[in-house]
Amino acid sequence: MSVNRVPHHLGAPPAAGAWWLHPTSCFDGEQIRRDTALRIVDGRIEALAPAGEVGRDGLPVWRCESLACPAFVDLQVNGGGGVLFTQNPTPEALAAIADAHRLGGTGTWLPTLITSTPEVMERAVDAVLAVYGRCGVAGMHIEGPHIAPEYRGAHALELIRPFSDHTLGLLRRLRAHSVPVLLTLAPERLPDGVLARLVDMGVRVAIGHSGATEQQTRAALADGASLFTHLFNGMPPLQTKKVGMTGVALDSAAWCGVIADGYHVDDTMVRLAVRAKREPNTLFAVTDAMPTVHGPAHFELYGATIRVRDGRLIDARGSLAGVHIDMVGVLQRLVQRVELPLECALAMVTSIPARAAGIHPEHGCLRPNARADIALLDPDHLALNSLLIGGAHREPAGAHPLATP
Repeated sequence: MSVNRVPHHLGAPPAAGAWWLHPTSCFDGEQIRRDTALRIVDGRIEALAPAGEVGRDGLPVWRCESLACPAFVDLQVNGGGGVLFTQNPTPEALAAIADAHRLGGTGTWLPTLITSTPEVMERAVDAVLAVYGRCGVAGMHIEGPHIAPEYRGAHALELIRPFSDHTLGLLRRLRAHSVPVLLTLAPERLPDGVLARLVDMGVRVAIGHSGATEQQTRAALADGASLFTHLFNGMPPLQTKKVGMTGVALDSAAWCGVIADGYHVDDTMVRLAVRAKREPNTLFAVTDAMPTVHGPAHFELYGATIRVRDGRLIDARGSLAGVHIDMVGVLQRLVQRVELPLECALAMVTSIPARAAGIHPEHGCLRPNARADIALLDPDHLALNSLLIGGAHREPAGAHPLATP
């Protein structure tokens, strides 16, 4: 599914200082509030107050016919705007990807590096360290290379390898600078004791691209793994007589990301997963986006050309090879196709992923002291009207609208 961004010119809010944002309604990360305004001071939310208080202090007021919510939080972004981070692990690439995803309402994201050579991993870590805290980069997601070959998906088989001191050193560098890190791996391929050691370092370990048994999965959770990467994809299928990894994920309190594009996971399965999760509010959406999101209709991956066809990314064999959707498109699908309540869908693209990554309450919520990163949505169609980053209106340049060639 791909959704065109509907432009809606609201004028511009004050560039700096203190002012009021008065939307039609406001989702604070947990619930939708009516008759609520936000006082924004120097790029942060200072207060939420009844709309009747707006104007009494003499501050400027920006009124808009929009649903205000936190700018979207995406923990799995491979690329956008024609750029794939794994192929171009530079600060400039991160800025271009951020620019593209702002067209889809994403204000906070984790650049995702898929299975790569040690040299590429080093350059990617350098880039994240250089940009961290800017361009919406709130950490890093390293997906592979320590995964199961039989569940590798689009990852290059020849680059998959055992866990090593090299990876450990890169993780230490990131954590030494207090950069949040999400590491997707196959726990059955780790030496004993390594997973618990990673968790002790502050790394958030996600189980994914793995064929772990029920027992191995439960052991990994006991050692501190706290997430599952793209539920249902890159793991054994759910069975009725054998719990397996997917069953453990649903029956656990661990966070689970899900690709809600209608192709990687059927809409009904997403709806069932929301109801099935043992701990409520632990299922969140990711785009797992590739360079075609607000970019050209094709790109190269491990030497193969991947193209958009009928809203899907496919390789020369016609097989799925990535995701072509932005986060506002995900939100629209969760409400219109998966038929989730609006508050539930909004939480899945804002506050829940922020908690899963350990970056809440700085991101993913509208509350005092949080960053004023705010998406303004059309209340009827959930199109993105405008995006505020640090309280400033941001209109990304140079990216393509999200279309289906």
